[in-house]
This record gives sequence, C-alpha cells and structure tokens, in this order.
Amino acid sequence: MRRITRIATVGIASAALALSATACGGKKSSDSSSSASSSSSSEGAAAIAYDIGGRGDQSFNDAAYEGLAKAEKDLKIKGAQAEPTDGEGEADKVQRLTELARKGNNPVIGVGFAYAPAIKKVAEKFPNTTFGIIDDTSVQAKNIANLVFNEEQGSYLAGVAAAKASKTGTVGFIGGVEVPLIKKFEAGFAQGVKDTNPNAKVLVQYLTQPPNFDGFAKPDLGKAAAEGQLDKGADVIYSAAGLAGSGAIEAASAKSKWSIGVDSDQYNQAGLSKYKDFILTSVTKDVSDSVYNLIKSVKDGKPESGEVRYGLDKDGVGLADSNPKYKEMTELVAAVDKAKADIIAKKIQVKTAP
Repeated sequence: MRRITRIATVGIASAALALSATACGGKKSSDSSSSASSSSSSEGAAAIAYDIGGRGDQSFNDAAYEGLAKAEKDLKIKGAQAEPTDGEGEADKVQRLTELARKGNNPVIGVGFAYAPAIKKVAEKFPNTTFGIIDDTSVQAKNIANLVFNEEQGSYLAGVAAAKASKTGTVGFIGGVEVPLIKKFEAGFAQGVKDTNPNAKVLVQYLTQPPNFDGFAKPDLGKAAAEGQLDKGADVIYSAAGLAGSGAIEAASAKSKWSIGVDSDQYNQAGLSKYKDFILTSVTKDVSDSVYNLIKSVKDGKPESGEVRYGLDKDGVGLADSNPKYKEMTELVAAVDKAKADIIAKKIQVKTAP
C-alpha cells in the first residue's frame, strides 16, 4: 500500500499508537495522526519525519513517536509528523524536511540514516533550525545532532540470551537490509552467542540489499526468512528488520519458538499481542528519549549538536525483561547481567562488524 506523504499536528490523545497495522499484513490506516493539539504556536513546535515502514511499525518509528508525544505532553509543544512514501527518492525527503522547517518546527528530526543526504542539504538552508538524525554520523554541522546508539552492545546481550534459551544449539539472525548499521546488530548478536556457547550455530539472512529497502517494510519477507531458519533447526530468532521483523515474530510463534524483538519492547506492542508469549525479550534502543532530549534541549535554548551517543552505560540500549517467562530463566538472566557489567567495565569489547 502506498502511503501519502503528509504533515500533521500530533495531539496528546494520539499517545495510543496507530496499531491498525497487522503484524503480518504491513497495512496501516491512511492517516496515523490525530486531532490537533491545543498548544499555541508560541509554545514552540517540533517535527519528526518517519523512516521506511512509517508509524505503526511496532518498532523503530513508533519509538521515535513516543519521544515526540512525551515532549508534547511534558514540554507543552506542538508536534508534527511526516510519513514516507514507498519507493521515494532523496528529492522527496528534501521536500519533506524543507516543508517541516519552513513551518517553523525546531527541531526537525529525520528518523533513520536514509535521511542523511537530505538533512545535509536542508540544514544548510536553515542555519537557525536544529536538525536531528537518528543512526547516522556521516553528516555533521553546527545545527545537526547525530543521535546514535551502541546497537552491538544490546545485541550482544541478545546473543547471550539466545544461546542460553536455545535447546537445539541453532539460532537465527534476520537483518532487514544489509547495510553497516544492521551489520552491527549481527556482529554483536553472533559474538554474544559464541562467547556463551562456542558450539552454537548462528544462521544469518538479510532480506534485501540496498537500494532495495523493502527488508525494513514487508512482514512477509521476515516471515518467509524465519520459516526457513526454523526448518533448519533454529529455535530462537532475532530480527533487526523494522516492520518486516513482525513477520519473523509471527513465524516463530506459530512454531512455539522464541523470537527476540528490536528497538522497542515488542512484548508490550499491542499489534503483536497475539505472539507475545513467544517474544523472549527485545533489544531496546532509547530512541524515545533521544528524540525527547533533543526537543527539550532546543526548548531550553541549549540545542544538542554533534554526536550524542547512547550505550549500555547510559541505558541507551538494553534488553527488555517484560516477559515473565524471561525472568523465570534465572541462569539466563544472571548470564545477561554479567555480560552487561563486563561490557560497561570494558572487560568485553563488542565487535561492530561481523
């Protein structure tokens, strides 16, 4: 389904995410925004432009939205959202960011590394506006904040958990698109698995290759990949694939096998509730706080600039424990806690590439 690019004011009532997307269908309502906020224009405004998959992905984009919604509520600002369109090019992103900046939004945040070239261009034209970009450090300027994470560290913990939870000794990793960012997830996960069980087997599959980014957007691709790994004996599957990962979660649940979510605590995502019993844990990235903190810094008159990094030491990445079954695995939890402490103490150096 082709999404129509739009810019809409976000109301507090929209804290309930647009979960009309099914976990395997990938379809969303035609408008994921809500009614206008009652905030006046004098109170400031901030905007986010969503990544591939858009709001309602139960993962990366939804985490960014939570940060905007929190800022709107706590900081009394107006919020705006802009959705991507399927198969769009750089010009579309430039136009989207330009329109958001022209409307007076500050900051304007691009959710995902795909916005890097567009932010570089638009930030030059609006030097008094702060631009944020999540998951990218390639574009830098005084008015650009690079919000980045140590994904490999959280993924290492997922690898420890997967190795401890696996009964077959075979686990799977599914990457949405084979790009350096997702290779960080793979590297940390595989290292965590092998450090915990040197005899374990890690199956790796990427859904698409750039410039095809469907691997972040189409649940059927994630589902098919997971089914293939399950057939090869995997009993724990970790997906770093955005909306496509929901298909892998569905496939694992159908076989009563474990899945590991990503970016958001997917055990608590309403759109995935029917599969939650088999979502062992999720590698979380505090995208929500990164968005909120940037908005607050601008409102406070001290806008963040340059690299702003979130790692295990600041709880910027981590492993969710919402599933009661996870907490019952005391040996697994102890192993994860030890690995976390060792990473923070620099006793474990986590790889950023396979």
